[in-house]
Amino acid sequence: MDRLDHLEHLDKQLVDELAQVARETVRDELREQTRRQRRRAMLYAGSGAVALYAGAALALALGLGLAAGLPDWAAALITAVILGVLAYLLRGAARPTRKGPATGAAQEGTSGTPPSGRGMPYPPMPPGPPDTTGTRTPRPDAIDPDQPHHRA
Repeated sequence: MDRLDHLEHLDKQLVDELAQVARETVRDELREQTRRQRRRAMLYAGSGAVALYAGAALALALGLGLAAGLPDWAAALITAVILGVLAYLLRGAARPTRKGPATGAAQEGTSGTPPSGRGMPYPPMPPGPPDTTGTRTPRPDAIDPDQPHHRA
């Protein structure tokens, strides 16, 4: 009997050891994945910062080029309008496209969904007015044709 108790203790010890090894393996794998994702995020952030400075330099060059033939205020205004239009177009390109007509009012009436794209614009209408008498009369389309008929 002591021998079986000893083996049971060894089994429990083996299970605990295997669980510890599995935990360490998973922890190491998660650390490695986190390290790679952190590196990728830092590279994206650096790329975005450099692109921001490149865009500012391009806007400055455009403004200086326009200022050669126009007053400084007009060159700055034209540059601001060009950047505003570009920002608007990029914003529109980032939004999901809608199917159907391009106008919003026509789309609301024909698609059956609200402009937000979330479900129905209003709850469905019931087939008739509510019954206020307390007795229910069956609708003509609700009569079961297979129901047995009793003759009086």
